Amino acid sequence: MADLDTLDLLSKLTAEGCSLGDLINMAVELSQAGKPQVADQAYKIWARFNPDHPQLCVALFNRSVLQSALGDNSGAAASLEQAIALNPDFMPAYVNLGGLQERAGLGELAIATWEAGANRPATMNGMAVAYAFTCLKQIARLLGDLHQPARAEMALQRAADIDPHAMDVIGQLVATRLSQCKWPILAPSERVSRETLLRGVNPLSIAAYTDDPLLLLAAANTFIEREAKATPEQVRVDRRDAPIDLSGRRPRIGYISSDLRDHAVGYLMAELFEVHDREKVEVFAYYCGPESSDGLNTRIRAAVEHFIDIRPMSDDEAAQRIVDDGIDILVDVNGHTRDARTAVFARRPAPILVNWLGYPGTMGSDYHHYIVADPWIIPPEMEHYYSEAVRRIPCYQPNDRRRKVEEACPSRADAGLPDDAFVFCCFNGVQKITPHMFDRWIQILKRTPGSVLWLLDSNPEANARLRDSAEAKGVDRTRIVFAPKLQNAYHLARYRLADLFLDTTPYGAHTTASDALWMAVPVLTWSGRSFASRVCGSLVRSAGLPELVVDSGEAYVEKAVEIGADREKAQALRATLEANRDTCVLFNMDLLASSLETLYGEMIAEYQSGGRPSPDLANLDVYMSVGLELDQDEREMQAVDDYEGLYRAALARRHKVRSVPADNRIWTPEARQEAV
Repeated sequence: MADLDTLDLLSKLTAEGCSLGDLINMAVELSQAGKPQVADQAYKIWARFNPDHPQLCVALFNRSVLQSALGDNSGAAASLEQAIALNPDFMPAYVNLGGLQERAGLGELAIATWEAGANRPATMNGMAVAYAFTCLKQIARLLGDLHQPARAEMALQRAADIDPHAMDVIGQLVATRLSQCKWPILAPSERVSRETLLRGVNPLSIAAYTDDPLLLLAAANTFIEREAKATPEQVRVDRRDAPIDLSGRRPRIGYISSDLRDHAVGYLMAELFEVHDREKVEVFAYYCGPESSDGLNTRIRAAVEHFIDIRPMSDDEAAQRIVDDGIDILVDVNGHTRDARTAVFARRPAPILVNWLGYPGTMGSDYHHYIVADPWIIPPEMEHYYSEAVRRIPCYQPNDRRRKVEEACPSRADAGLPDDAFVFCCFNGVQKITPHMFDRWIQILKRTPGSVLWLLDSNPEANARLRDSAEAKGVDRTRIVFAPKLQNAYHLARYRLADLFLDTTPYGAHTTASDALWMAVPVLTWSGRSFASRVCGSLVRSAGLPELVVDSGEAYVEKAVEIGADREKAQALRATLEANRDTCVLFNMDLLASSLETLYGEMIAEYQSGGRPSPDLANLDVYMSVGLELDQDEREMQAVDDYEGLYRAALARRHKVRSVPADNRIWTPEARQEAV
């Protein structure tokens, strides 16, 4: 076949009895012989001589794949359009045609194509349903990228109704409702139960939904088991027990992240890479995010000794590269976030695996050994909410003292704010706003006449919903002001217009809090039990304002009203931040870097002595089942005084556990043995 000339090809294709199967075999052989252009011509010739063949649409589809591979996307699209015209029920053509249209920048046309495919009244067999499901997922993905959550939600709901067990769809559906402040967040349908919705939610979304650290631990483990559980065959680069010999060399520290770019994590980490002591550690950065050459990405590339792009590598290849680099400690700076490469960690390419910074919570895996926190975020009495061993530095979050701030500050009029109003602000992502927190903001506005609430613009659906809710609760909708998204230097500059930052909970401010504090805007926060709900408290305390970290919803409202009624108090808090900025723990990157370096040394010493910790995964299936039963929409878990009592009562009902030590797991293996 490799020596087939044009005349032989033409003769074979036009011969009587050249079937579609013969054509496909011929095209495959030509492609394998390095002649895809000839294979393309074979399809073209066969189609010309078989215009009435009942499966001509299949030949056109196959040709489109070749055309696309050869770079002829317009030709590929034309072939698919012809296939659909010949057989409107040929579903694969809709899927691929939409993809070509999306790549050509024709997003709405792609959505229309996929909708046409999903809406075909074809015979409802397994394949037809599968293709309709794929079309709906493509619609939702593209609409998500286009920041149109309401339309994306409709597609996701249809996909979830087709397959209620598609956990990726369920997770996106709930996340989309969070992004619209569409309360209640869990909205069961005829085909999708509340339990199914909660079971499918990404742990990052659960952190925004409820302050339930036991549920978060169990959900993280469920997610790991579903998404990043390596098989024994995949763990062929296993270095979990590899010796660490530091004779004549520095410890090799690898950071894996998709966010070493113009991203919140990139802003936090940039200076850390610059101040790491090269005499103490050898730093490797493994980048797995979108292609980027922005200023932050360029800066980080210049700061680290070794910057390795693992985007084009498979998980096996990336793990092998880390093995080849001889990494001693591999730090997961993604966790359960977008573009994570958790499966690389599942392959155990380094003897010590650490969870830090990118995801505010436990990984729930059987291979992350440590989580880095600080004394406020994870106090000793809360360590049992984490599968990893807890290690602490003075303040968990790095910052960038070199962040650029536009010198000129806009006026309040420029920002759409009243000149004489007390400005409460919150620039957290809209998905972090819960109905419970929004009710508190309404109370604060009602008790602080003339004040406004300045929020970050997100999407029209969420903006309208928040204003409608304020109006329904008796607050003029114009008192909710939205700040358009700006380049970071300009965004930081306008912080100066705010008087007090009101944090959200249970998922509080992280980078946004340190931005506010850097710009001397005081931040009020209520720390709960989960990691995400306590980060902001750590930052505020580390900036020198522990009095703004409260322990109840009532105290949060009262403190906000107190400051809102006393401009001198607000100015005094601002003055404290300005005076502390150069000396406080929050912005001391040399302290943070040296603390991390010391911590890494201690981890290696533990490993060398045989004391590396093993993740604690006891009872997680039980915690998951109890957490699924609790009504997290009606009950604000952070406001429950006896939180662990809820779990103990549920466990007692289930297992008749008689006694559970208060300072240990709620249901320890020992307690299980005592169960009646």
